[in-house]
Amino acid sequence: MARTFDPATRDALLARVRFYRELGMTEFYRRPVDPALLAQFAGHESNLGAPEPAPSLSKGLDSETWDATSQPPLQEESNIPPRKSITVPPEVGSVIPAAERAASLQLIRDDIGDCTRCALHKGRDKIVFGDGSPTSRLMFVGEGPGADEDASGIPFVGKAGQLLNNMIAAMGLKREEVYIANVVKCRPPGNRTPEPEEGNTCSQFLFRQIDVIRPQVIVGLGATAATYLLGQRQPLAGLRGRVHAFRGSQLIITYHPAYLLRDPRQKKEAWADLQIAMRELGLKPPGKD
Repeated sequence: MARTFDPATRDALLARVRFYRELGMTEFYRRPVDPALLAQFAGHESNLGAPEPAPSLSKGLDSETWDATSQPPLQEESNIPPRKSITVPPEVGSVIPAAERAASLQLIRDDIGDCTRCALHKGRDKIVFGDGSPTSRLMFVGEGPGADEDASGIPFVGKAGQLLNNMIAAMGLKREEVYIANVVKCRPPGNRTPEPEEGNTCSQFLFRQIDVIRPQVIVGLGATAATYLLGQRQPLAGLRGRVHAFRGSQLIITYHPAYLLRDPRQKKEAWADLQIAMRELGLKPPGKD
């Protein structure tokens, strides 16, 4: 029989599931639990302190701001096969001259139209297509719109977007100099992870955006972006710290800003990933010779 939770318990469970999702743990199953271990865990749980607060969004991402605490990093789940396979990306499109890229992106947006291709359209306010320079050398790819993005039609404008802006500034760039998009263009209900049918359907438009912009470097933000860009589900630990070849670009995987807000200790690791992107682009942090 299904259980009914009070609003506070339900919100807490949803927050915990979103937390695990950013670690790449997107599927769960039930297994027997030893009652003695459960009682032991309950005893330890009461002694846990409050979570570490997120840092001010006004701070930059220099090495001091991004220093991790002495606590060990959270462990990631081992690879879990997806319930449905990830669709093979389409063939890479032809090169579009820089002067024609804005118009080519608009053609993709026109093709999307008032999309009803998957179930996500039922709860959306606005389609969130993309934002930034069509001739940028750097592109960021996230998972999908949240409430603020759904209302504005612009990706990454909420709290996670403010942190992403700081990340971009720490790289010595302005937001308008990069391009930002998501795997899905409509907000999933309750900010849940997109279902495979939704991600497979919408990611085809993302690949077309990538082919038009032809960025030198793509930074994939979080487990969902990594899954659909690389066509396989793996823990982020196995994907971070190196450069992947992807559709003629150099793909670097790091944590989603929303995850970094929940676990600020990982900002130092994310900054290391961004430094890989900067090396590929020939960039140096502001104030550095």
